[in-house]
Amino acid sequence: MLAFAAGAMFYVVVEELIPEMSEGKHSNIGTIAFSLGFVLMMILDVALG
Repeated sequence: MLAFAAGAMFYVVVEELIPEMSEGKHSNIGTIAFSLGFVLMMILDVALG
């Protein structure tokens, strides 16, 4: 439940605090790219840390 709540909060923060991501016709591309970048950095942190 905590992981779901953290993911939901992460999505809300990205959508509300970075308004340029939600503009235009394809509004979810920015959010998905941000999430993929975050996951990639976490993987690199664990693998190289």
